[in-house]
Amino acid sequence: MAPSPDPVVITCALNGAHRDPAPRTPVQMADEARQAYEAGASMVHLHLRDPQDGQTPSWDPARAREVADAILARVPDIILNLSTDVIGNDLSGPRACLEAVRPEMAALNAGSLNDLKLRRDGQWAEAPTLVDNPVSKIGAFLELMAHHQIVPECECFDTGIVRSLSLLERHGLLQPPYLVSFVLGMASGMPARQDLMPILLDEAPARAPWQSVVIGGQEVWPIHRRTAELGGHLRTGVEDTLYLPDGTRVCGNGPLIEAMTALAREVGREPATPAQARAILLGHVDQGAAGPR
Repeated sequence: MAPSPDPVVITCALNGAHRDPAPRTPVQMADEARQAYEAGASMVHLHLRDPQDGQTPSWDPARAREVADAILARVPDIILNLSTDVIGNDLSGPRACLEAVRPEMAALNAGSLNDLKLRRDGQWAEAPTLVDNPVSKIGAFLELMAHHQIVPECECFDTGIVRSLSLLERHGLLQPPYLVSFVLGMASGMPARQDLMPILLDEAPARAPWQSVVIGGQEVWPIHRRTAELGGHLRTGVEDTLYLPDGTRVCGNGPLIEAMTALAREVGREPATPAQARAILLGHVDQGAAGPR
């Protein structure tokens, strides 16, 4: 397949809810967002952490605003994408954070999944968790995002969730613009396999921009390459992997974004500027947006 000439949006998954090493404080997150931007990222995906232990997910709107202000002070042009990943029906925390920050994009779990992790001895590595996202919950988030003009990033953990996007759109719950994310590599979700990608593209809404979110070690990089070749957008960061293509372990996001930018250019695509990313993902048109980064 010939390389796609279209610019590719590179997202930095700046930190996970629990993963280390990852930036925790607003200053650390702003510093790494700047490094990611300089390496080619036009968007950062954010989780918030409790300032006391640096690990527990936080839904404090003051904390959300502090983090957003710190990042935008260092990188005014970058797109913020805020997580809304919460278990259960109490959406007050994510709602408060979205209202405090008003990010241009927010992640939306687009369906439910049993999140299972096993040790080698067959015992649970973590207690099995139902990532519960019934249609009522999805609809509540979509209504909130639409009210604040926040574009949803629809995270899909299995093929049924990918297929459901068209149903949600036909019903009227989901309206363009939105980004489709194929989440690959979770033990109980879709595997990180290149041969799965054409099937996912066949089942996804035809006109929606899409990206691959690939979780694992250095084995994730061939999936990213195939994504770029097929015209998709790219995401990496310490939330998703800690390893470069050669197996080197990283201690921050900058080297991962540098490697992703190099991969994109190897298949003939330039990283999108933030203005180009806004046109691609958010439907914004900036006549001054042009040229390589």
